[in-house]
Amino acid sequence: MLARTRDFWEEVRGGRLFVTGGTGFFGMWLIETFLWANQALDLNAEMVVLSRDPQAFRRRMPHLAGRPNLALYAGDVRSFDFPTGPFSHVIHAANHPYGEGNAGMLDVMVRGTRHTLDFARHCGAKKFLFASSGSVYGPQPVELSHVDEQYQVLSNVADPRFTHAHGKRLGERLCVLYDRWYGFEAKIARGFAFVGPYLPLNANYAAGNFLRDALAGEPIIVRGDGTPYRSYLYAADMTVWLWTILFRGQRCRPYNVGSSEAISIGDLAQTVATAVNPRVPVRILERREAGRPVERYVPDCRRAAEELGLRQEIGLVEGIRRTLRWHALSRRTVANAVSTVAATCPVASDRGTDPYRTTLRSCAALLASASPTGTSFSKESCNG
Repeated sequence: MLARTRDFWEEVRGGRLFVTGGTGFFGMWLIETFLWANQALDLNAEMVVLSRDPQAFRRRMPHLAGRPNLALYAGDVRSFDFPTGPFSHVIHAANHPYGEGNAGMLDVMVRGTRHTLDFARHCGAKKFLFASSGSVYGPQPVELSHVDEQYQVLSNVADPRFTHAHGKRLGERLCVLYDRWYGFEAKIARGFAFVGPYLPLNANYAAGNFLRDALAGEPIIVRGDGTPYRSYLYAADMTVWLWTILFRGQRCRPYNVGSSEAISIGDLAQTVATAVNPRVPVRILERREAGRPVERYVPDCRRAAEELGLRQEIGLVEGIRRTLRWHALSRRTVANAVSTVAATCPVASDRGTDPYRTTLRSCAALLASASPTGTSFSKESCNG
């Protein structure tokens, strides 16, 4: 990442960045890469991350929470109190929380975007990055293999399936208006589909669900007929694209962020199944209906390539392998950590070693099979 973005980072030297959505997929990668660049280039910059629950973030990501150049700031994206002091860059990567319904989703997306834009104006930010989505295009026509940034379609406003699309469109419009009214540079990144560490395994993402099944050694379940086409950009590439758009992208000009290499959902499942050893079976639950149009969600990324020099460096197969290795390493870390606690924990030694160590080692195995991240455990965590 640093080799491809090194020339950009000088503009944040000694500065402060504010990020919403820091606990999401985009946010976690932005945090990790910022901290790496900050240390490697001695930038002496600070990142402030908005979180509805900073304590939960600290428990989930202890290796990040204690970093001196990272500050967690409690608040809801729709109403947070503005942090004091200037910020040079604001990144709005917050997404809607699951379970709030369509009205709640739209409220979070629109009010959250406007409130964050108000903060960017208040703090004197020079640049603002809005993490939009390829959903703004609506259903991709069957005859269109790849959708570019100039394609426009008006979705049915009465169809609740397009609530997310309308929320992102409104967010983009707000960015353009604030750019014109208040002078800071608004940048727009339309994300498509991705694979990599921190991708949720239990959310509504086919790649994450397939990885979850494969990691558990279970059959990969394709709940449809496997014919829809997607494309997947590895998270390290995604992060390079996001930073490049923030630093070098044209203001108010959307850029697709994704891969142009299309793959069917059925073939994606087979690719994931083949990447684990032993290989797991794939079960496609529905048969394709004759004459049914094939759904596509695949970007045309020529604008990003021609204007910003961006390209996909890591292919899908390698991206899947890297993601699986990361999960395997994380689970071993959990198992080793809890096993260490089992060997040294005063609870175990004080109350009769064998039953408690056996229980803790069983917990280690369970946590290793369930935890997607390298959660940290200490002696204190098992007291009582």
